[in-house]
Amino acid sequence: MTRRDSHQTWGGRFSEGPDARVAAFTESVSFDSRLAAHDIRGSIAHARMLASVGVLTDAEFEQIAAGLEAISQRIADGAFEWDPALEDVHMNIEARLTEDIGALGKKLHTGRSRNDQVATDIRLWLRDAIDALIAEVVRLRSALIDLAEREAETVMPGFTHMQVAQPVTFGHHMLAWQAMLARDSERLREVRARVNRLPLGAAALAGTTFPIDREMVAGELGFDSVIDNSLDAVSDRDFAIEFVSAASLIMTHLSRASEELVLWMSPAFGFVDLPDRYCTGSSIMPQKKNPDVAEIVRGKTARVNGHLVALLTLMKGQPLAYNRDNQEDKEPIFDTVDTLLASVALYADMMPHVTVHASVCREAARKGFSTATDLADYLVRRGVAFRDAHEIVGQSVQHAIGAGCDLADLELTTLQRFSTVIESDVYDVLTLDGSVAARNHIGGTAPAQVRAAVSRARAML
Repeated sequence: MTRRDSHQTWGGRFSEGPDARVAAFTESVSFDSRLAAHDIRGSIAHARMLASVGVLTDAEFEQIAAGLEAISQRIADGAFEWDPALEDVHMNIEARLTEDIGALGKKLHTGRSRNDQVATDIRLWLRDAIDALIAEVVRLRSALIDLAEREAETVMPGFTHMQVAQPVTFGHHMLAWQAMLARDSERLREVRARVNRLPLGAAALAGTTFPIDREMVAGELGFDSVIDNSLDAVSDRDFAIEFVSAASLIMTHLSRASEELVLWMSPAFGFVDLPDRYCTGSSIMPQKKNPDVAEIVRGKTARVNGHLVALLTLMKGQPLAYNRDNQEDKEPIFDTVDTLLASVALYADMMPHVTVHASVCREAARKGFSTATDLADYLVRRGVAFRDAHEIVGQSVQHAIGAGCDLADLELTTLQRFSTVIESDVYDVLTLDGSVAARNHIGGTAPAQVRAAVSRARAML
């Protein structure tokens, strides 16, 4: 029989093959073929274990391993023909192995099922993907830390409710982005630890009658431990949901940064400029320079969030143990990794080249009476109750609005009309530089604290 004629390894029970539409509907090799390298790696470890416990001879193991390595090379060279009639990556590789080395290839599947095999493959693949993502997140964090150091003294307005609130430094703002990504790095490492547990050996759902050595396989494949319960091993997709949840948070953080970059780059703000190579123009308005990378990352966040909802919904009604529904877990995971990796990498490339217009940022901080809180704090230090100080400052702001000037531009005699405790040293706190410098504590926006935070953040990397 040809490989296509014996289209399934499970065909013995059936009197006919599946309807062509069913075969097309149920195949997964069109997307799970990207697991091939990990499938082969897991199969070699499984075969080595079978030899160690006497199910295979050493010679049989060597022949199987050599056959799998040859298939791996053909796949890498693009010379492997994937057959949708064989359903998935596992059956394609096993069928080709049997073609290449004969009936011995059929022994490879002893003591395992596609259920624990695919669970192993996806964990191996996702573990590598997480490692790559952590590296890119670290690269972006490093870029933000460098930018924070460069702009440690650049004063800009801090906002609440998108209204000017208090002056901060641009470097302090970049370190806030970095702090979000630092938590993301922690989450990815935590998820990786739960991904890194071996399901192989659970077989279909109940384990196997063969004398397997699961710890040996775990050691060879670099897993930290084996999953204790065979039912849980083949049916669990918590690790996938956790990963996509962590990815959704990273994309949400990038989306928030994107929103700020889009605003800051607009002429209405003019705080920053992005390199031309990360922007595009308009088909009708020649003056436009659109921050497309930021906008598309903001948009792709919805895509990843959708994958999280899809996986949660996929699992919510499944009884134990494995169900074919779980074929639908791979495309959301694959696309989440692809989307996240591209987004983080582009940001890591782009952020070192952001141009910050310090004078524009500073002028914007002068608007909106951003040092009003500093005046209130000044009054409190002079013995005025905070609620009374709040009222005094409100009256001062109202007067400055009518005069068309900033608080720092009001004459001392004018300020003293609102409180007699005000003296000439008030101008030390009403200036932008005085305001940011006064917040000189851990977590504060003072330039000295930004530089100290930069050092701590670098040490964390």
